[in-house]
Amino acid sequence: MDSIELLYSRELPGGGRVTIEMLPESGGESATCRARISVERRSDPHRREGHVPPVIVEGEALTRSLVFDQLYEIANDNVAVARGLIQWQSKQRGK
Repeated sequence: MDSIELLYSRELPGGGRVTIEMLPESGGESATCRARISVERRSDPHRREGHVPPVIVEGEALTRSLVFDQLYEIANDNVAVARGLIQWQSKQRGK
């Protein structure tokens, strides 16, 4: 796998979208599956241009299904997504 693969996507109640993306394999002997949750907060597609959505969680597991299950619980829970965004924003202010 050479590029990012979309595994899950849903619209958020207040606009925007949450996605789970499978990341490219890094290789090596202890190859694990890596994925991330990103949140596109902008509902207008024209405002998204040139903007990289915040990554609120990254996960790693031995199989695709394990890492997906791990992240799906968060991506499917509006409160968990909001909490992840708050933590991301807090980290951005600290930079």
